[in-house]
Amino acid sequence: MKKLTDEIQQHLEQKILPFWMKLKDEQYGGFYGEVDYNLEIQKLADKGGIATARFLWTFSAAYRVTGKEKYLERAHHLYHFLRNKLYDHENQGIYWLVNYQGQPRDTRKHVYAQSFAIYGLSEYYRASKSEEALNLANEIYQLIEEKGYDNDNRAYLEEFDQFWNPVSNEMLSENGVVADITMNTHIHVLEAYTNLYKANPTSELKQRLMDLLEVHYEKIYNKDTKFLGVFFDKQWNSLVNMKSFGHDIEASWLMDETIKTIGVKDERFDQMVLDIAYNIAEYAMQEDGSLINEQVSDQYDKTRIWWVQAEAMVGYLNAFQHTQDPTFKLLIDNLWNYIKQHLVDERENGEWYWSIESNGQPTERAIGEPWKTSYHNSRFCLEFIERMNKQ
Repeated sequence: MKKLTDEIQQHLEQKILPFWMKLKDEQYGGFYGEVDYNLEIQKLADKGGIATARFLWTFSAAYRVTGKEKYLERAHHLYHFLRNKLYDHENQGIYWLVNYQGQPRDTRKHVYAQSFAIYGLSEYYRASKSEEALNLANEIYQLIEEKGYDNDNRAYLEEFDQFWNPVSNEMLSENGVVADITMNTHIHVLEAYTNLYKANPTSELKQRLMDLLEVHYEKIYNKDTKFLGVFFDKQWNSLVNMKSFGHDIEASWLMDETIKTIGVKDERFDQMVLDIAYNIAEYAMQEDGSLINEQVSDQYDKTRIWWVQAEAMVGYLNAFQHTQDPTFKLLIDNLWNYIKQHLVDERENGEWYWSIESNGQPTERAIGEPWKTSYHNSRFCLEFIERMNKQ
């Protein structure tokens, strides 16, 4: 595994991070909002709140793991843009989008976006020890708990307008439904709160994380099928017969990270983590080593999306570390070979393609944009490096 990890670290530092580092906007702050399919930087593109928070996490974590100052410099730059331009100082919370100059473009507030702000800010604190950043992370945490949590059904809400009035969840719904509750928001609230706990452990936050694990087990996870539900109404009834394979394997290791971070001992949760990993391995992995995207009723989407492959790498590493089952080691090796042969963009100054179509051709979508950033594939690399360093 050490040889593999050395190769992955080289890939991170020579391919992934240099691609994103060149997007630094010296004039208006943050990173440029788009790199199109032809690898042209679109300097007038909007800049996303989620994207900026994910970039902040990436470069903070890269500095924390490698100790290289050039990554911390990017993290400082991103933090100032998030604090000064993306944060609504009057009404609180992170905007969905600002324009290239940092002026509000889409002022909706989404709990998902607030979660990523916490994730990025808490990682920046871990890297820089900026008390200001930690205070902002805690402020957004309190905001989510006050505005974005429904105590009656133990669910995190989704979308709000600029002034925190609830609105229809347009940004995280699909497949013909508008969901009151989503698995996606819940796993990323869990992820954010776990990282905040690493930065600033409190008994209150530990209890919230315990409650979140319980909600994942009782409401989101299907103990019979071993899949997670995706979209729910206000009573936690599933709205569509859908399986999201990438989210499942991502949730598997994110939940385990929470379990380890707060030191909870619960066999139900431990079993859930491994059952999900085995289930996705058996159900959705392909002969070419890749993981397909999703299934809705009896229709499969066999696109190989970049983030799905990255999260599967971590999910199977996590499962291997728990079980030492060689099945997971083989899955990792085959998936990494698939990523190198198909997803990595070998064009000069390329990074990873958005996805590979079922016919084997790259999808002609932007290489960088509000939903495609450095976070998933950088994190997979950093997780391998950190985990191997601890052995």
